[in-house]
Amino acid sequence: MVRRKGSKSDANQSSSSFGSSHQLQNTKIRFEDPEDTTESSNLDDSMSDPDGHDKPIDDPACDPEDVSIVQDDDKTSADYYFDSYSHFGIHEEMLKDVVRTKTYQNVIYQNKFLFKNKVVLDVGAGTGILSLFCAKAGAEHVYAVECSQMADMAKEIVEANGYSNVITVLKGKVEEIELPVSKVDIIISEWMGYFLLFENMLNTVLYARDKWLVEDGVVLPDKTSLYLTAIEDAEYKDDKIEFWNNVYGFDMSCIKKQALMEPLVDTVDQNQIVTNCQLLKTMDISKMAPGDASFTAPFKLVAERDDYIHALVAYFDVSFTKCHKLTGFSTGPRSRVTHWKQTVLYLEDVLTICEGETLVGNMSVAQNKKNPRDVDIMLKYSLNGRRCVVSRIQYYKMR
Repeated sequence: MVRRKGSKSDANQSSSSFGSSHQLQNTKIRFEDPEDTTESSNLDDSMSDPDGHDKPIDDPACDPEDVSIVQDDDKTSADYYFDSYSHFGIHEEMLKDVVRTKTYQNVIYQNKFLFKNKVVLDVGAGTGILSLFCAKAGAEHVYAVECSQMADMAKEIVEANGYSNVITVLKGKVEEIELPVSKVDIIISEWMGYFLLFENMLNTVLYARDKWLVEDGVVLPDKTSLYLTAIEDAEYKDDKIEFWNNVYGFDMSCIKKQALMEPLVDTVDQNQIVTNCQLLKTMDISKMAPGDASFTAPFKLVAERDDYIHALVAYFDVSFTKCHKLTGFSTGPRSRVTHWKQTVLYLEDVLTICEGETLVGNMSVAQNKKNPRDVDIMLKYSLNGRRCVVSRIQYYKMR
């Protein structure tokens, strides 16, 4: 999984248009801009020591590189995952994503009736920002669980803001810790990854739900939907994919095959969209089973103009349906940019499609067997058009 060159999170820079026509045509969803709390729309138009030695290594003559190599060999993919969240930079990017953070803030502050005198579990708390919102909204107690080293910073942040009596930061994996209480009233989490499911934090939320949430308890957010559309993207496909066909006169097309298998995370210009947007999967986090995150879904994309298709694009919407007014946000290309951006899956073929013609197929999504935080995608598609006939299966790996 890669990003375009020079790509940075610019969640504060794009214009917003939050209103989904595919699923929520007649429903207004509240999205509060940081400068404005009026009702508007953010959903897009589609809606130990490895050697066993007890003696510490403190000899200055020891080669530090040797030590780090041994330590790295002992690390699992999960260790690297949590390590990546120990640095403040990734939290800065997420906190500055105002679509993400402001939506959570408004869900909590504008629905204090949900939180008043309730016990809250914050899964994957990071800096503790959601826990702080909940405490300020009147929660009786908040248990903030964070496995990375950022948990130490979260404790300091909680103390610095005077909420130590309300927020307890617990350092460890949700699957391994013990809560001081048997049940909680609310589980809140910002678990969504690229392509919605990358990093597989959803299963951790479901584990917490099944172990600690009271009957009729609230999970926030409680609904997510994954969508698919098709785009014209000749210029960047040439730069990223076709480049390997001729590199200073040499054939390096073996790398092209690898590049095609690696989804791209980036913002897509809405003017690149060639077809309608198709709902692939809706997940009800309060009811779904862990296995439901792996699925196969059909799609039918209808061309809205004569054009070429170079890639399919996936994005997701998030909804908080337990609020006084339905609230949520979209990561779609017609909505305000978030740090999730969109996920671009380049096709081997360039599809020549005419207005009204359909690209049909299905997409299969599953956890990688070796590393469940990664996502394997199989895309089967066909086009039987006037100027293009093609049928193909492609495989992608989000790593």
